[in-house]
Amino acid sequence: MRNRLRKTSNIFKRIFIGKSLNPLDKGILHHVSLIAFFAWVGLGSDGLSSSVYGPAEAFTTLQHYPYLAIFVALASVFTIFVISQSYSQIIEKFPHGGGGYVVASKLLSPTMGMISGSALLIDYVLTITISIASGADAIFSFLPPEWHQYKIMVALIGIFILIILNLRGAKESVTPLIPIFLVFIGTHAFVILYALIHHTNGLGEVIHNTHAQVRQASADLGVLGMLFLILRGYSMGAGTYTGIEAISNGVAILREPRVQTAKRTMLYMTLSLSFMVIGLMLAYIFLNIVPHAGKTLNALLLEGITQSWPVPFGHIFTLITLVSEAAILFVAAQTGFFDGPRVLSNMALDRWFPSKFAMLSDRLVTQKGVLMMGIAALITMVLTHGSVEFLIVLYSINVFITFVLSQWGMTKFWIEKRKQYKDWIQKVLINGTGLILTVCILVSMIILKFNQGGWITLLMTGSLIGLMMLIKRHYLNTAIQLRKLDKIMTQMNTPEFIPTNPVNLQGACNPKDRTAVLLVNGFTGLGLHTLSQIHEAFPGIYTNFVFLQVGLIDAGIFKGEDEVERLQRKSQTDIQRYVDLMTSYGYYAEGISISGLDIAEEITNAAPNILGKFPHAIFFGGQLVFPEDSLFTKWLHNSVVFTVQEKLYRKGIPFMILPVRV
Repeated sequence: MRNRLRKTSNIFKRIFIGKSLNPLDKGILHHVSLIAFFAWVGLGSDGLSSSVYGPAEAFTTLQHYPYLAIFVALASVFTIFVISQSYSQIIEKFPHGGGGYVVASKLLSPTMGMISGSALLIDYVLTITISIASGADAIFSFLPPEWHQYKIMVALIGIFILIILNLRGAKESVTPLIPIFLVFIGTHAFVILYALIHHTNGLGEVIHNTHAQVRQASADLGVLGMLFLILRGYSMGAGTYTGIEAISNGVAILREPRVQTAKRTMLYMTLSLSFMVIGLMLAYIFLNIVPHAGKTLNALLLEGITQSWPVPFGHIFTLITLVSEAAILFVAAQTGFFDGPRVLSNMALDRWFPSKFAMLSDRLVTQKGVLMMGIAALITMVLTHGSVEFLIVLYSINVFITFVLSQWGMTKFWIEKRKQYKDWIQKVLINGTGLILTVCILVSMIILKFNQGGWITLLMTGSLIGLMMLIKRHYLNTAIQLRKLDKIMTQMNTPEFIPTNPVNLQGACNPKDRTAVLLVNGFTGLGLHTLSQIHEAFPGIYTNFVFLQVGLIDAGIFKGEDEVERLQRKSQTDIQRYVDLMTSYGYYAEGISISGLDIAEEITNAAPNILGKFPHAIFFGGQLVFPEDSLFTKWLHNSVVFTVQEKLYRKGIPFMILPVRV
């Protein structure tokens, strides 16, 4: 029955997730990486899709002074170019991925990096949620009001679909969405150009009305009041810039040469986003769009453009355009699924988060990260009832925390290394301008959004920071104990815990003798302590020793062929040290080094071959035992030996776990 269920599970997995990929395949990195166009779809769509709600939110904020939107649009485009250029410099400096976490960690401090990473994680969860919620709004803009009760259900289904797609892999999750992306670009470019060309005659009137409205706003609100209103509109539309950082963070999944691919992707996104922002703002003004409950501004814009068209064509074009808006917002949620798990894996490698979040699935994706981002987005969607208005308040604060820290780190770096770069002044100006802009936006957003719900974002981020500090402290304490164990075991007189083999000082192999197969992970105190316990518990029993090590290919290793080869060389070196140690005392010893994604799976596959050569072999593994065990320690530590024991027991292979207290 159990085998039948396992087979059924594997069939469903193959259908929905796909067949396993081999991380040791020389061409696999090329296969799963993205060219600039695919990256524009998968990473740039976050910023591009924000044109669906960013400009509209800024325009709506201006209330009775819509012509002031021209100033907001110009400021927005200027900001897009400054931030994009500053992140292009980050891409050059960090060619393996220079997201906010890496930049702040390397150029400021690990703690600053953790703060930046925590802010990014919350931001990516909100990216998924607000993108799907906005997509649902776009769909229901042209559906009867009585259908709106199903909107939240559609949004939740959308998140589930994206979870499945992203469990299949980056490239597989992007490819089906390319037609949607192209339809969105085509329809919206047409709408903007149509609106601008057909209202060229009204350009003089727009200029006149803008001048008149500036005077009116100055009279009604005062100059400072008018500037504050423009700043508020500019800040409320700040979600427009959130996708820019995603490209620098996702460099690792881009096609070689990665830096050139990333910069090309950045250029595509900068130009397309700038065109959308300023084009839509002007279109709202030219057609005198007035906000209406239950409909997005873009839906109203389409109605205004197509109202004079023949009936079927106008309705069909409006439907296609609004559906493409909904779809592009679903595509934009990809950014959260791409970069959120990547940030999680980087933080896990640095022990700010459980190390299991750096592990890759057999589809070469950080599966636990994808699931965590998806589940967090589902919970957020339910708690906020999919309200885009409320999500916008929560959104975009955190990404500017990351922007500020990244620009600060880069500005500091150029100043400190100015003697090494002839063009350091130009680089400081770019990142320095980005720093000033992002600080101003961050401060204004916190002030404007705090009482409206922005405090919730800051509270969630602060709570996550607190959790990560607890996790880091636990890992640091564990590392201190393990270092003590390493020092004690390596300083001990070796014959005291590895007695000389009196039977066979030549170390010749007799496969029929008792054989101990010891699972190790580097030449460490943990491995030596486990080896010592075998001799203490079973004195004189084992004369053959096989040391088995699996080099884990995680997100930190799977960045290029060089890293994988370096892992394999290190594993072989560690194994050889155990072999040399045992043969020096007259035992027969050999080492087996394997590289793979799943330690338990690789050991299970290797076990039958070992037993074929050594029929009287017993497998051993060491397990850390903490003074106080809790759910927290179990969550943070990988109890792989228990998984191996269960898998080998199913095959009838004996496996013993030896405790190692820390």
